Amino acid sequence: MNALSINVIAIALGLAFSGASMAEGMSKTDYQAAKDKITAQYKADKAACDSMSGNKKDICVEEAKGKEKVAKAELEASYKPSRETRYDVSVAKAETAYAVAKERCDDMAGNTKDVCVKEAKAAEVTAKADAKAQMKTSEANAEAAKTTSKANVAADEKTAEARSKASEQATDARKDATADKREAEYKVAKEKCDAFAGNAKDDCLMKAKTQFGM
Repeated sequence: MNALSINVIAIALGLAFSGASMAEGMSKTDYQAAKDKITAQYKADKAACDSMSGNKKDICVEEAKGKEKVAKAELEASYKPSRETRYDVSVAKAETAYAVAKERCDDMAGNTKDVCVKEAKAAEVTAKADAKAQMKTSEANAEAAKTTSKANVAADEKTAEARSKASEQATDARKDATADKREAEYKVAKEKCDAFAGNAKDDCLMKAKTQFGM
């Protein structure tokens, strides 16, 4: 991957809103105040883009939108902490990183731009797949722990069954994530083949299919 795609995840992680890291169990008043602050910050960030033009302005606007999106997701995770809200934060970061990276790709043209977009999308798919796998694994482990805590000494078989089920669910989640990543990476490799023609392109596509098992 090029420098842009390598930095996609870093872009998302760098968009965290300074006021969104709050203690769990905040009051509704504090929650609303924090939400208003996020909105105000977004307006200020977006206004700062007005002095720019062209794609530079477009990138600036996407960064402002992404910053707000991530901040709101983090706020919800602080206000109502759960596996789901933490997952939503990861998704928001992945989507924001993709939106910004895709906008940056507009500085390019032709196949270089197409590859850039596909690489950005692959990074988003990877981040979402990892977040989903982590959530599913956490859910499975929590369910197994719950079953185990209810089981007494005579229920060893039930406990073992719960742990086995959790392990299977975690394995399935990781397999799904791997499949999603492989498909996204294949799309990148396939897009790169468009830079060739004739037999060279055919060979490129065949190698891509072989590499990713398509």
